[in-house]
Amino acid sequence: MREPAPLCRWLLPAALGAVLAALCLWPGALAGVMGILFPGETELLYPRASLSFLVVEHLALTLASSALAAAVGIGLAVAATRRRGGSLSALADRFAAMAQTFPPAAVLALSVPALGFGFRPTVAALFLYSVLPILRNTVEGLEGVPAEAMDAARGMGMGARERLRLVEIPLAAPAILAGLRTAIVVNIGTATIGATIGAGGLGAPIISGLVTERPSYLAEGALAVGLLALAADGLFGALMPRKPEDALVRRGARG
Repeated sequence: MREPAPLCRWLLPAALGAVLAALCLWPGALAGVMGILFPGETELLYPRASLSFLVVEHLALTLASSALAAAVGIGLAVAATRRRGGSLSALADRFAAMAQTFPPAAVLALSVPALGFGFRPTVAALFLYSVLPILRNTVEGLEGVPAEAMDAARGMGMGARERLRLVEIPLAAPAILAGLRTAIVVNIGTATIGATIGAGGLGAPIISGLVTERPSYLAEGALAVGLLALAADGLFGALMPRKPEDALVRRGARG
């Protein structure tokens, strides 16, 4: 079966992003959609903040927590897969698995006394919830690097750091990106709970819609979250190399 051209892989995330941007830039269009869906509602859009502002808040929560999870997860995975990191691998995996067993709402409740309300406890909860897929996927990717590739790198005189940077990371890139993809998409959906402690984001109209019984508010937030999650998922699908060798070839071509 013929693989899609590289340009075609970008069409879906670009289209979804364009739809979300249009709804943010033209509130009248969003109000028209909500008016069709909920003809009996007098107030169609969430009044306390614009959709564009809520999307920016939501992205800040998602990107901050995902970046922290990526730094910790990938760093632990690299350390765990080195020659002296066997015991660290099991310990890190158990820690990440234990962190993910706590529901994000419970982590929020426990972290509020220490971190206060708003941005920081929400990022902490999302970090704990998303570090596991990044850690496990990175470990699997690094452990799956063919021994022949490592032997060839040693034969070329590469040191440990060069092998990691030029061979292991590129060949493990599909697995690493898959872990990041899962973590970010999950965080986009889970970040909505941050609105319960004042973190804002797209959870604000959802929570407000539930409390005030205004389904148009709820639909506004849910529609934006869905578009954002699907666009992020499509973006990672476009970025992921179809074969591990593709990432190695690209890295070699750049330098």
